Amino acid sequence: MTTIAADTPLPMPGDEPAHVLSEVRGQLGCITLSRPKALNALSLDMIRALTQRLLAWRDDAQIKAVAIRGSSKTGPFGAFCAGGDIRFFHQAALAGDPALEDFFTEEYALNHLIHSYPKPFIAFMDGIVMGGGMGLAQGAQIRVVTERTRMAMPETNIGLFPDVGGGYFLSRCPGHSGEWLALTGDTLGAAAALALGLADHCFDASRLPLAWNALALLDFDQQSAVDAWLVDFEMTCFGDFSETANQIDHYFGLDCVPAMVRALEASDDAWALRCAATLRRRSPLMLQVTLEQIRRARALSLADELRMERDMVHHCFDPRHLGRSASQSETVEGIRALAVDKDNTPHWHPSRIEDVTCEMVAPFFSSPWTPQTHPLRALV
Repeated sequence: MTTIAADTPLPMPGDEPAHVLSEVRGQLGCITLSRPKALNALSLDMIRALTQRLLAWRDDAQIKAVAIRGSSKTGPFGAFCAGGDIRFFHQAALAGDPALEDFFTEEYALNHLIHSYPKPFIAFMDGIVMGGGMGLAQGAQIRVVTERTRMAMPETNIGLFPDVGGGYFLSRCPGHSGEWLALTGDTLGAAAALALGLADHCFDASRLPLAWNALALLDFDQQSAVDAWLVDFEMTCFGDFSETANQIDHYFGLDCVPAMVRALEASDDAWALRCAATLRRRSPLMLQVTLEQIRRARALSLADELRMERDMVHHCFDPRHLGRSASQSETVEGIRALAVDKDNTPHWHPSRIEDVTCEMVAPFFSSPWTPQTHPLRALV
């Protein structure tokens, strides 16, 4: 007889290729992302496996809560999820593969499912939590970070925008920190994530296996049991974010990206100059699109914001409104430079922030679908 360790997740039937492992332990549905060589980057198969499992557990009365974690090359934890599989994006865009459209439709629907999940959803955001990983975690009721957490929405680095609901959750960060995170893609540690409302609790990374196992023993009908579990494992997370927050509001509350960059470059402060240099490396066009996204999103529901993102991402890979083909899009070029050729010299068009016009930006927010035919029309 084969003995399976208590902390070893069991694969769902046919699930091994999707790199999603699941098991039920007591009242808890446990999910482990298991694609460590790619930092658990999401494929379409993984998105479908996650959706299938969450829908099944949503309707299973024996399952009272769900927990999700990532895995590293050494085992569970150590990395959560680095985002979507951007090499697939590049290949599919150049090939005209319709699976690319399916990827974003199904990923955004999964993000909405997590945000609206009727049972407690606990995300262990240990290690890298970026892009699509944030989309999996930010809808959780309990978002745990550790001293190893490295959190970001770095999409502007590849000529994209912070999707997976990024417009929704970033726009609700304090002050203008949403604009800062969306435009620069800067990385947060645990203390900053807590200060900005992107995490709820900090655990010691070395105790995560104990916390995971203890969670499976809880009676989720008793809120006091969950509260006691948090008390047992939560640790104080030190870090003062107030000074940085004041700088963020001063610069990133300005009306437009050119004004932000001018003000940052006029400063003699090292942090401001570093931000300016970062923005100068990003796609000028997609910076303007991203700023518009964040500011529109503040007035939108999650469902409407995800529909807006679905419109936007369509235009990112089909930029005919700019007179360009998919191969000429900012996103395909950004992925080429970062992940394919790895020359880190993207050729943005236009190349200067000051040369982006409103006429270039506005069509990203025009839906190619009617309300009745929109691929995310069912979200409420």
